[in-house]
Amino acid sequence: MGLERKPDADRLPVSQRIDQRMPNPKRRQMRPTDWAIKGELFLNCSCTVFCPCVVSLGKHDPTDGTCKAWMAIAIDEGHYENHDLTGVNVGLMVEIPGKMAEGDWRVAVYIDDSATPGAYNGLLKILSGEAGGTTGLFTMLVSTIIGHEREKVEIVRDGRKRGLYIGRKIQGEIEMIGGASKDHPVMVSNTKYWMGPDVIVAQAGKSKVRDYGRVWDLSGKSGEICAIDWKGAAG
Repeated sequence: MGLERKPDADRLPVSQRIDQRMPNPKRRQMRPTDWAIKGELFLNCSCTVFCPCVVSLGKHDPTDGTCKAWMAIAIDEGHYENHDLTGVNVGLMVEIPGKMAEGDWRVAVYIDDSATPGAYNGLLKILSGEAGGTTGLFTMLVSTIIGHEREKVEIVRDGRKRGLYIGRKIQGEIEMIGGASKDHPVMVSNTKYWMGPDVIVAQAGKSKVRDYGRVWDLSGKSGEICAIDWKGAAG
């Protein structure tokens, strides 16, 4: 059973394949653009709870030496130039061969099929780093975009639980870890982490990835939840 579908519930405060012929990511250059995204990012990675990348800023080795992860981006408000991004869900499959800060990330991007062509292409530029701003560092960290496509991307935010569902390709669920106060989950605050300064600690329930030759079971592994407020350098 997946989580109950409540797409608008419990937001954190802030807060068809179109063209596979993307440029070689190793040669991407930033072209600062007017864009902004507010919403929430949550993920599940192959580290044991809790992922060391948050406090080490990616300079510590992942638990098993390599990182395998899925990420979900729920855009509550956003734009790319004159294209509205509000309400568009995005999923990512991320594979990193060593320390996060050393790069060579391999990424697959799944953008909800409700996105307009302009929103779709704008999000590809944001997530590749080409649009500059908050995600501009991806031009250095992401070496290979192994695929990008339109899919039905379902994101569920239900109390302390989060879920990402992309057909049979990604079925992932995480839940915040409770703290001393029942009203507040465990959180790492005031960090310089790329996602945002305050990261909620979570742990995966059932979580599987099956796409692009990867078959991962991340059940029981580390999770993170973060309100995001990203923008382009020209925003």
